[in-house]
Amino acid sequence: MKCPFCNPDEEGILYGDGLIRILIDSYPASRGHLLVVPVRHVESWEDLRGEEVGAILKGIKLAMKGLKETLRPDAFNVGINLGKAAGQTVPHLHVHVIPRWEGDCRHPRGGVRKAVLDLEDENLSLKRRWEKNRLSDWDIKRLKEEFSHQPGTS
Repeated sequence: MKCPFCNPDEEGILYGDGLIRILIDSYPASRGHLLVVPVRHVESWEDLRGEEVGAILKGIKLAMKGLKETLRPDAFNVGINLGKAAGQTVPHLHVHVIPRWEGDCRHPRGGVRKAVLDLEDENLSLKRRWEKNRLSDWDIKRLKEEFSHQPGTS
């Protein structure tokens, strides 16, 4: 399998600094769902180098800041699926930064804890949902402008 994070579509790259990239998620759980990924192909957290850990944490902060400035979400879910049993489908470590809005779901209580309830992810099975959650060209342009002000943007 050709790794989509090692060879991302240029249109989906919002930020890059040599250690990490911030990408637009192809199957967004919400509008503005982003991924923070190390540039180097790494499958597990334990394989990250110290500078990559720091860069990923910086990337999460940058992703949240960029989304706050452009889409104005009320909250975030931030998470990592580490391993197939945890739901990881692309074997390249990546952190999900998912913007949330008041009222975007009926039962937000429990947040990421619901991941272990063994429920099918309706977002992935309902194509119209992730298509609806995709960013418009205008939103992508605004996010790219926001990230272009950050040092290291490639």
